[in-house]
Amino acid sequence: MTNSKRPWFDSKTFADRFHTDDALGAFGSEESTTFRLWAPTADAARLHLYRSGYRKQKPVTLDMRKGSRGTWEAFVEENLLGRYYTFRTKTGGRWNEEAVDPYARATGANGLRGMVLDLMATDPKGWDRDERPAFGNPTDAVIYEIHVRDATIHPRSGAKHKGLFLGLAERGTRGPGGVKTGLDHLRELGVTHVHLLPIADFQTVDELERPQTRYNWGYDPQNYNVPEGSYATDAEDGAVRIREFKTLVQALHKAGLRVVMDVVYNHTFLGGESCFHRLVPGYYHRQDAKGNFSNGSGCGNETASDRSMMRRYIIDSLTYWATEYHIDGFRFDLMGLHDIETMNQVRDAMDRIDPSILLYGEGWTGGDSPLSHEQRAVKDNTCKLNRIAAFSDTIRDAVKGSVNEEKNGGFVQGDPGRESTLKAAIVASVKHPQVTYPRGNTWHGPWAGEPYRCVSYCSCHDNHTLWDKLKISTKKGMPEAERIRMNKLAAAIVLTSQGIAFIHAGEDMLRTKNGVENSYNKPDRVNRIDWSRKKTYRSVFRYYRGLIELRRSVDAFRLTSAAQIRKRLRFLDMPSDGMVGYVLRDGRGRDEVVVLLNGTSAEKRVPLPSSSWHVVVDDRRAGTRSLRRARGATVVVPRRSALVLVKQVPAS
Repeated sequence: MTNSKRPWFDSKTFADRFHTDDALGAFGSEESTTFRLWAPTADAARLHLYRSGYRKQKPVTLDMRKGSRGTWEAFVEENLLGRYYTFRTKTGGRWNEEAVDPYARATGANGLRGMVLDLMATDPKGWDRDERPAFGNPTDAVIYEIHVRDATIHPRSGAKHKGLFLGLAERGTRGPGGVKTGLDHLRELGVTHVHLLPIADFQTVDELERPQTRYNWGYDPQNYNVPEGSYATDAEDGAVRIREFKTLVQALHKAGLRVVMDVVYNHTFLGGESCFHRLVPGYYHRQDAKGNFSNGSGCGNETASDRSMMRRYIIDSLTYWATEYHIDGFRFDLMGLHDIETMNQVRDAMDRIDPSILLYGEGWTGGDSPLSHEQRAVKDNTCKLNRIAAFSDTIRDAVKGSVNEEKNGGFVQGDPGRESTLKAAIVASVKHPQVTYPRGNTWHGPWAGEPYRCVSYCSCHDNHTLWDKLKISTKKGMPEAERIRMNKLAAAIVLTSQGIAFIHAGEDMLRTKNGVENSYNKPDRVNRIDWSRKKTYRSVFRYYRGLIELRRSVDAFRLTSAAQIRKRLRFLDMPSDGMVGYVLRDGRGRDEVVVLLNGTSAEKRVPLPSSSWHVVVDDRRAGTRSLRRARGATVVVPRRSALVLVKQVPAS
């Protein structure tokens, strides 16, 4: 598509003429099958029918009839359930390459051809009775981010179906020393949501290779509405991956866990060879001033969410996952490449299904984009988003140091001058009278506006694991016990801060990738969860579990509005640099919780705001039980640790 066509795609005239709400894709029954494609720039379109999902064979080819508003249709009076298909369009007098239907709900191996399928036939037993676990406010969420393959691929994971959807769905799996693994581990830890790294069909793993040797996180999207076949027991039959992913969702729901999908609508793995570009050249991707693919994703292209049919596609796709697969939340990769209007329409669509569906994403881009800054769903535009959260790199970098400067530390390593930024992070980046924000710097200011727009975390799949970052940023030869203290302190900060809490899988057992920062395509030996570490570092796991239990038991850690935070959270004067402390009050203004954070290498004595407290978190243990009473006017906070005190022990 030449640059001269770009204004036509972006014009209101184009949208008014060609936007359609007609159902798109393949719709089969025992009597007939209808195919409908949106391709308004095509001079002609064809449907190709196959019996195999991937093998080379000559197709049955049918010309499609031009419909209204840029659609093309084919009606076949035949039962085509189980058959595979592609589309082909002719533009500018030339036939483009065959392409998968963007609206395909099932494909054959490696996503090369769509599949006509009866989705009801893929439902596991009891699927009609599957329900979302009870959930309240967004700030009640404690999210655990995990990769399906990483969870069970270790030889000692105890799972039968290692590395697969069914592996993570298994109950009763045990690892070294009898530790609970996989799904039972998630339940034991006490999180509310399981965030799955991309499970929609991605390109760079050969689904036919058994056993799998290639690895990828899945940020290379191929077919947005189809589960990834390398996580299924059979990638050739398009129905199997669907049934097995539903089985995983069902198992997580039965365990009381909600499911978040990591979605990657901001770019396609292939640009000119993607199904979008082959069928409607130039429409679904943004272009630069020269008419080339713009590259705000850093992956060679970026999609155009602000164009009406791409916007519709994103909303249709999310609606499909939320209804057909009962998904409870979505995390948006490079959300800053999506326009604010699209994201708010996504929120509206999810609210019509279930207002408790979580929406959050990366509030940045991977490069510059033609989309104006005012339209981008970036971190400093978060206040324009309706109940959609962004990741807080504010707390991430304050706690452990910048991810871009691997040897630099943060508060937990004793790096000086982190107190002010950490305070901003603790209040979920909302405006607070005791926090000093950089003047005119919206990125580091009170960018969230409300706590439900802020995801508090200190590590995720990107960059070094928390444990590896601590090793790299501290002196060689430092005793492991000191780094463990730092790790526990980091966990305590995140799990007592306001906002939505988020944990990287394995952080609770000091997960290491042996110093590999970007492991997106590295082998299993780098990425897999080593369950022996849960046995070795059982005390760390118990500490995380106790912090999560405390957070879920004390409402004051999960305030739902900025007004509540300003009213109920008061920072304390601390005896030295490298410390932050605050008191949380109940609705009547009475002291309820005290949190004292000591990032220094020496114990510190701190005055208490009132007398008679129960210590529930110290440098060794965490939970809802009283560890001891603190009756005096002061308390000692050990080095590199958190101390949490409550007036009343939470009801268990």
